[in-house]
Amino acid sequence: MIITGKYPNLRLRRNRNSDWSRRLVRENTLSVNDLILPIFLVDGKNKKQSIKAMPDIYRYSVNRLSEIVDKAVFNKIPMVALFPYTAKNLKNDSGSESLNEDNLVCKAIQFIKKKYKNSIGIMCDVALDPYTSHGHDGLLNKGKILNDETVKILIKQSLLQAQMGCDVISPSDMMDGRIGEIRKNLDKNNFKDVQILSYAVKYASSFYGPFRNAVGSKSLLKGDKKTYQMDYSNNLEAIREVALDIKEGADMVMVKPGMPYLDIVRTIKENFKIPVLAYQVSGEYSLIYNGIKKGIIDKNSIIEVLTGFKRAGANAVVTYFANKIAKDLK
Repeated sequence: MIITGKYPNLRLRRNRNSDWSRRLVRENTLSVNDLILPIFLVDGKNKKQSIKAMPDIYRYSVNRLSEIVDKAVFNKIPMVALFPYTAKNLKNDSGSESLNEDNLVCKAIQFIKKKYKNSIGIMCDVALDPYTSHGHDGLLNKGKILNDETVKILIKQSLLQAQMGCDVISPSDMMDGRIGEIRKNLDKNNFKDVQILSYAVKYASSFYGPFRNAVGSKSLLKGDKKTYQMDYSNNLEAIREVALDIKEGADMVMVKPGMPYLDIVRTIKENFKIPVLAYQVSGEYSLIYNGIKKGIIDKNSIIEVLTGFKRAGANAVVTYFANKIAKDLK
């Protein structure tokens, strides 16, 4: 780094003296174009269910999706991400409901595409945890997650979502080799333009608790997910994961969770120059929301944190605050 000049000739505060000047020299900006809104789905009619540990976040039945998607479209948020709360009687060891063309995600995709056309993108999670009776992202046999057998199901799940109209397939399962197999199968079935956002860097984190409650897997989870989600002590491993997924055909990659992993976002962006997204997960959301509610931190902390993602190199952020802050960003 080359620094020219010195005090008193050089006064860095001069650029901070007025609002217009601060805006003029600002290095990173946050806009609604940087936001992805997660939406939780629930079966039935006319339902809007509150979620434990996620204040002011709800599950919506398909016929009430307009209440939240209308706002997202009005706010010009580029994309929504769909996550289902699957009834217990539809869950089993193999997560077969994930392949049901009449499941919650499929119905929601069709509803959104019919009403909103291409005015907003749809991102769909590819993993089995919302559908399995054991709460894991893959098939479980004698306490072990079966990688290759799981991938075969994920391939079918991805194709089904694409057939329904999903724009961005987002495998979050962390099985080895699934990106290449999914890409191959999508291309084979003439879905060459469907994008793949790989959760290439997903850590085994303590920040996922509220989300697991939202999709109904928390109380069912047997053991932990440390044999497939990454060790949060590692950073070089993230580079290997991303390199493999790019080679297999990923268009974008995700780092999850968000705030504790800004160094990983920066590392991936600098090494690969690929679109990098970050997920401000449920635990992060709840901590910030409750802190604001209790007067511990200011509401402006939301935009401060999200700008931090941009500063680290994220192209976009999946955040439950998307609709809540869109007006301020405009």
